[in-house]
Amino acid sequence: MTQHLDPAPMAAPTPVTGRGPEGAPAQDARAATEKGRTDWWREAVIYQIYPRSFADGDGDGMGDLAGVRARLPYLARLGVDAVWLSPFYASPQADGGYDVTDYRSVDPLFGELSDAAALIEDAHGLGLRVIVDIVPNHSSDRHEWFRRALREGPGSPARARYHFRPGKGENGELPPNDWESVFGGSAWTRVGDGEWYLHLFAPEQPDFNWEHPAVRDEFRTVLRFWLDLGVDGFRVDVAHGMVKAPGLPDMGSPGQLRLLGSEQLPFFDQDGVHEIYRDWRKVFEEYPGERIGVAEAWAPSSERTALYVRPDELHQAFNFHYLQTDWDAGALRAVITESLEAMRPVGAPATWVLSNHDVVRHRTRLGGGLPRARAASLLMLALPGSAYVYQGEELGLPEVTDLPDEVRQDPSFFRESGQDGLRDGCRVPLPWERRGSSYGFGTGGSWLPQPEEWSELSVAAQSGDEGSTLEMYRAALRIRREQPGLGAGESVEWLPAPDGVLAFRRGSFVCTANTGDKPVELPARPGKLLLASGPYEGGEVLPTDTTAWWTTGPVA
Repeated sequence: MTQHLDPAPMAAPTPVTGRGPEGAPAQDARAATEKGRTDWWREAVIYQIYPRSFADGDGDGMGDLAGVRARLPYLARLGVDAVWLSPFYASPQADGGYDVTDYRSVDPLFGELSDAAALIEDAHGLGLRVIVDIVPNHSSDRHEWFRRALREGPGSPARARYHFRPGKGENGELPPNDWESVFGGSAWTRVGDGEWYLHLFAPEQPDFNWEHPAVRDEFRTVLRFWLDLGVDGFRVDVAHGMVKAPGLPDMGSPGQLRLLGSEQLPFFDQDGVHEIYRDWRKVFEEYPGERIGVAEAWAPSSERTALYVRPDELHQAFNFHYLQTDWDAGALRAVITESLEAMRPVGAPATWVLSNHDVVRHRTRLGGGLPRARAASLLMLALPGSAYVYQGEELGLPEVTDLPDEVRQDPSFFRESGQDGLRDGCRVPLPWERRGSSYGFGTGGSWLPQPEEWSELSVAAQSGDEGSTLEMYRAALRIRREQPGLGAGESVEWLPAPDGVLAFRRGSFVCTANTGDKPVELPARPGKLLLASGPYEGGEVLPTDTTAWWTTGPVA
């Protein structure tokens, strides 16, 4: 829990020379705040970069920070406000970098710390803010703390930083409780001295014990390290998972994965996590420029999600309830209303997301192909609050569903009863050019194979084509900046509409979306047509799988 012109060259970028997106003067992202712009995050469009798959700067087939840095002008011209980078820390890559050995260094796979610093500086020069992942629920099993815990044995202070327990059964041969890993199988692994350790994800990802003061101290210093380097915020991985119920009680039933995000569990969404975020908020406020925290929190309800973004905690939380909603007018209206109402009492913006690195791309997931995906994107970008765009959404990329088993790297693919194990399908590297061994991703091929048909979905193929998805996103983000009714806000005015159609007003802006299976006659033209997701000129009949933006005010 993202929009386009000719691709930037892959050579190392030169220093910013004073021109920004669309030829406007370049400006450090924080300068706007210093000149009076506040709460930038309330209306931001944030583009998620999965570094492995965005751009390869050194030709080894794997994306890296140099590749990202070289493509920043593309993102600035796209019109997004910030980029969010998935983990690039030192890691054995057992789970795509979400198994961290050193939170203060860059894995050689992605470059060096100097590359991260240069990327942040260049992004700020282009008017882009930078949000980085932080992974506080677990470390790598190769993290020095965990290696020390194994060496020092049962009862040692080092083991108290993780969840080590004796097993059940006559000889301790059974796990300490019945918790299941998100990736399948037991959430416990036994070590050579007979004790077991907890890992809610892969065995290579042991969970930290957040009741231990050393863990809390460590992450405060990690936050400050990256804030000192200039990052504008953090996306908090598994933000709902750090605190476990006292005594680690049994669930009492199998199939716990079916309950994720639907009810409070003894290992997820425990109330104790909020003390951690109140502490972190104080750290953020030590720094100028409105640094933020974003929760990846799978909570049972919008009301539970809202707890993570109370005024003294984090700033945003991903709206997974919206992501999981079908393309249905009634269901969408319900979740939009519920989301806005839940955020209003805590004064936080709603967020909207359709795809990310862990879920099937929405072009495939929603059915209906590219027309429906485009319509869903325009609807999302019209809603009040902040929007997240996952890399490749702006190209209309589908999920790659036919990757051969031998190239897959998702750890849950190799375990029984875990997630679907097919997250690699949304992580296939981006196509930048029509031709080449990796369609411009890099000079040395691609770590996952790209479909041949992606040639015509590449940045080069779509740039300048007014009917392309890329140009639609660019136009939408320009209009979003220009229209006073778009961006930040906490409500919509629902308008009368035929069955299957969503219609709402925000000031002088109106959005209509036909989610039904047939064209629908609108009661009246809502105003002047600004943009449509498909071939529609603003007539009385709105085609199926089409979203249209209108204004009753002047057109910029």
